[in-house]
Amino acid sequence: MNDALFQELVASLKEGGAILRGEKKPARETTLSWPDARAVREKLGLSQGQFAALLGISARTLQNWEQGHRRPEGTARALLRVAERHPQAVLEALHA
Repeated sequence: MNDALFQELVASLKEGGAILRGEKKPARETTLSWPDARAVREKLGLSQGQFAALLGISARTLQNWEQGHRRPEGTARALLRVAERHPQAVLEALHA
């Protein structure tokens, strides 16, 4: 590693430390949000068992999402987002 890159790395680490200590504001922030599985299920008018079966997950996994013990990730999160915005389309597609 050349000296210029090393100095850039050191400066970056110092800046990160200052941000973590609250001494400096980050240049940008990314906020992740998760869909509310219970609200989506209720919007669809399904029981926990029905909704879990529709998604291809266990009822226990759905309960963990609804109780906030776990969060849906990846494809499940994407499907919940779609169901949140277009519930009928999801019902039609998954019941076919």
